[in-house]
Amino acid sequence: MLRKEGYKVKTASTQNNKALRLIEMLGLILRYRKTTDVVLIDTYGAVNFYYAYLVAKTCQACNLEYIPILHGGNLPERLKSSKKYSKNLFGKAKVNIAPSKFLYEVFKNEGFHNVQIVPNAIQMKHYPFKERKEFRPRLLWVRRFQKRYNPVMALDVLLLLKKYYPSAQLCMVGPEKDGSMQTCRKFAAKNKLNVKFTGKLKKKEWAELAADYDFFINTTTIDNTPISVIEAMSLGLGVVSTNVGGIPVLIKHNEEGVLVPVNNAAAMAQKIAELVGNPEKTQSLVKNARKKVEGFSWEEVKTDWDKVLNS
Repeated sequence: MLRKEGYKVKTASTQNNKALRLIEMLGLILRYRKTTDVVLIDTYGAVNFYYAYLVAKTCQACNLEYIPILHGGNLPERLKSSKKYSKNLFGKAKVNIAPSKFLYEVFKNEGFHNVQIVPNAIQMKHYPFKERKEFRPRLLWVRRFQKRYNPVMALDVLLLLKKYYPSAQLCMVGPEKDGSMQTCRKFAAKNKLNVKFTGKLKKKEWAELAADYDFFINTTTIDNTPISVIEAMSLGLGVVSTNVGGIPVLIKHNEEGVLVPVNNAAAMAQKIAELVGNPEKTQSLVKNARKKVEGFSWEEVKTDWDKVLNS
């Protein structure tokens, strides 16, 4: 999207091997250090945090300005567990970009004042709103199959819904990460659940797939401001999510979606059943959600990025 605005952008890395990925990222900086104005660093709280730290140190050695773009619901824990590394990485940045007030406040409270909110952006044309007259218990889940995202809870929800809606079904989109997909497959087979596992899909593919479903469920135990939820809100899916991290900042409970306690499949299944039985309320939720995420469109957000990059 920045390229389309006239910026010259070089990116790394598409390597799956972690060592090769790091080498490619650092090599890109060293190779183009004399012609680079600023380095953008997608920064997460797990292993990627150390990639971001090493990239930042390389930028510092090359006298390059850099901007961490803050992702991942576990960054707050990382700030506390790696104070020295965090101070070096975030404290010396040109600015730290937070996608929501949630992470903005977290970083401010930890003493970082070089923080600015720029929302995660999507191209709305790729996520067209579908108006639904009825809402069936057809559930869509999109995330990596990883314990922190609690994919098994999605199956627990489906199992509970199946008691009242025998035709209830679930589609799970995302790549395997830590063996969780295999666990889910076994659970689904054992309980004879109607579950479709697609593996990783391109954004366009899952956006098209979403037209066959009515609810987007977000079962994570830790989160920030996930793009997948924003995309679901744009598509007109009824969003039911765990109430964690930046989610309650993104979604106003009972106005733009429904929030339930962490790891509470019964509560999530109950809320979905209520929404199925009250299509008028659900239509109101999804329309409010779509209006909310129009503020995340690239046409809106690009102005903020222009100011950051040209300041």
